[in-house]
Amino acid sequence: MKKLIFNILVSLALLMSVCRTADAQPVRPESSSENMILSAVERYNERDFEASKALLAAVLANDEGNDAAWYYLSMIAVENKEMDEAEEFLRKACELDSGNFWYRYRLARLYAVTRRQELTISMYEKLLEDFPKKSNLYFDMVELYAAQGEYEKALETLDEIETVFGMTEGIAMYRFNLLRTLERHEEAYESLEEYNRQYSSPYVLSTLADYQMSMYNDSTALAYYDEALDIAPDYSPALLGKAETLRMTRKYDRYFDVLEKYVRSSDSPSSAKSDYLMAIVQRTDPKFVRSFMPQLDSVMAVALEVHPSDSSILQTAGIYYYSTDRKDKAREHFRLNAETYPQSLSASANLVEFLMFAEEWEALSDEGRKAYERFPEETGFLEMASVGDYNLKEYDKVLDLCEKVLEVAPDDSSRTLRAWSTMGDIYHQLGEDKKAYKAYDKALKINPDYVYVLNNYAYYLSVQGKKLKKAYNMSRRTIEAEPDNATYLDTFGWILYLQGKALEAKPFFKHAMLYGGKESPVVLDHYAEVLYALKEYDMAFVYWNLAKQKNKGDIPDLDARIEERKKAINR
Repeated sequence: MKKLIFNILVSLALLMSVCRTADAQPVRPESSSENMILSAVERYNERDFEASKALLAAVLANDEGNDAAWYYLSMIAVENKEMDEAEEFLRKACELDSGNFWYRYRLARLYAVTRRQELTISMYEKLLEDFPKKSNLYFDMVELYAAQGEYEKALETLDEIETVFGMTEGIAMYRFNLLRTLERHEEAYESLEEYNRQYSSPYVLSTLADYQMSMYNDSTALAYYDEALDIAPDYSPALLGKAETLRMTRKYDRYFDVLEKYVRSSDSPSSAKSDYLMAIVQRTDPKFVRSFMPQLDSVMAVALEVHPSDSSILQTAGIYYYSTDRKDKAREHFRLNAETYPQSLSASANLVEFLMFAEEWEALSDEGRKAYERFPEETGFLEMASVGDYNLKEYDKVLDLCEKVLEVAPDDSSRTLRAWSTMGDIYHQLGEDKKAYKAYDKALKINPDYVYVLNNYAYYLSVQGKKLKKAYNMSRRTIEAEPDNATYLDTFGWILYLQGKALEAKPFFKHAMLYGGKESPVVLDHYAEVLYALKEYDMAFVYWNLAKQKNKGDIPDLDARIEERKKAINR
């Protein structure tokens, strides 16, 4: 048992299911009402509670001292979640037959369900006095004491269990966890050492090995793991612990052999294996993955061999191959996963996301639509498809998909917000600025502080030289929200420049240069224009030269404009 905090509270569903168990009935009515009781029990097991209740009431009308009738009435009350009545009926059953273990035990469990710990413990203590050979009572008491924070009593009860029933792995781990809860860590591990000296348990040995590894005693840890594996060669916690110890101590020549054995082990779920492999791929130093790619290839091949159609393994393989720049193999596994599990949302999403990152626009457009057909509530697939359409310059298709999102998810503000903002971008791309601004207005009506739209709206107005005051107010809000965003700083600075405020614009461009602005030819060009207006000609041409180096067709007239500026100052 690995949990450090024990929980005695039994769920109502569990209590009800226990109460419905047909075999090992706790009572054997021996009165003239026996047949009616048996019929009531049959109706109860068939979940015909009203009929059962009517039969039991008839029994009690003739024999109010029939404890079995009261007991089954309490079980019906539990099913109907009438806990006060259930307690009342159980109490009557216990009064009528105080020696019946099941009556008292069910009453104790009822106290537990209704969160009355003191009554529960008191009831259990009396049960233990009368039924000292019932082992489950002892373990219940350990959990009850632990839940109440009475850890010393819990430990004493464990000692009693050991005395009566002998030592077991379960008792050893109970004691270990209780001692750790009390922060008596050294004593906790000494107790496991003592158990290990007398018995053999891969679980205990692996726990001791984990502890030794946490204390940086890797040699001792490996010895414990090996001892556990001598007992159970395929014990996955020991294999994984040993592998991780070897990795952390850089014994890579042995690490991958043990890792392959772990991946081949049959007692570890595929999800645990994929989680570990995913952590290796995504969280370790990329140099490690590149340096040991052949070994990792071998491990991944074993995982796919052992679990050829497991979704988590296929996903992990896809991510691994993509992260190692093997897009064809990544696509193969993402696609196989999606085709094998067409009803898996995550499998479809993984394939569509891969196609987007791989910039396979036609496939993205196609698969995004197919995924949406399978999951019509997930309009995100339509948005992904629209990314493919956008990059294919099929703008009408993008608009159609946005309209579809607005149609099927009119009350989803986040989705409609993205749809309207995308439509604004597309209409601007098509030169239909009135429609673009109308779409942006719709988006801002949903979220007036959506900085993406505020920036684009402001910038496009500035490009047209229209409504600069409105553009200024929108742009100012973006830099207040994200003061280090180079794109937003550029827009705001450019609007100030267009308003004839070059000196005020300059510090915003200087700030943009510190946060990525030097990577954008547009931002560099704008800054150069501001510096030129301030007659800082030398620095202006420095930034124009940088803009020329970065320009890949973003600014078609850049070279010609720079030459004009040079001629204007006789350079």
